Amino acid sequence: MSLRAEAPAATDRLHRFTPAERWIHRTTALLMGLCVATAACLYIPQLAILVGRRELVVRIHECAGLALPVPVVLGLASRAFRRDLGFLNRFGPHDKLWLAAVLSRDKRPSSRPAGKFNAGQKIYANWIAGATLVMLATGLLMWFTHLAPLMWRTSATFVHDWLALTIGVVLAGHIGMALGDPEARRGLRTGTVSREWAKREHRLWRP
Repeated sequence: MSLRAEAPAATDRLHRFTPAERWIHRTTALLMGLCVATAACLYIPQLAILVGRRELVVRIHECAGLALPVPVVLGLASRAFRRDLGFLNRFGPHDKLWLAAVLSRDKRPSSRPAGKFNAGQKIYANWIAGATLVMLATGLLMWFTHLAPLMWRTSATFVHDWLALTIGVVLAGHIGMALGDPEARRGLRTGTVSREWAKREHRLWRP
């Protein structure tokens, strides 16, 4: 009797992310969090005084920044991760409909068609990847001062500082969206999501 009762429950969950993909996300989130936290301690006077040890904070910031692309590079060994990168880099007509619905504040799920990833997630993933590469390049110019003339280093510092602020704002929005969707968080935590959620939020996704 108990086996029959439990059998339908197993079909209510859909596999969404592999352990490798979840590891990549968690490791990248940890490194990004270290970068943001140490940057705040370096640029906000109140935090700088509270934390102290500026040299140590600088070293942690540099090491976390250099290590930030590593989880993604290692993750390329996963076929599932490479497939999802393909989904994230491919925009279709349904993504235009999703964006139009967001801009018009149409919250009906039927007006926001999405595959495994919606248009907002695709834009965020591509933007944060590009921003990370720019931050890495400008950070290296700031760290190794002999690599470029003074004008380049000054420009790199300007871009690095303002882009860091932009990343902080975008990350806050990303976290806010995640907090508003418990099932999406559960998918990243356990690798599975409910069939009902997938049908409602990602109805074009075919697991």
